[in-house]
Amino acid sequence: MKKITLVKSLIGCKKDQIATAKALGLKKIGDVTTQPDNPCTAGKIHKIIHLIQVEEA
Repeated sequence: MKKITLVKSLIGCKKDQIATAKALGLKKIGDVTTQPDNPCTAGKIHKIIHLIQVEEA
């Protein structure tokens, strides 16, 4: 499992990056979600890695 925290604002980001963040359950700065460690989640993390902080949970 991976613990994902949104640390930067989604304002000014591309629409696909905003959609990816919302798909992970992140809406505003400080939101935290736990996601399974699989290729699908890894792809989403890679797409918005500059906006989030990832830790092993």
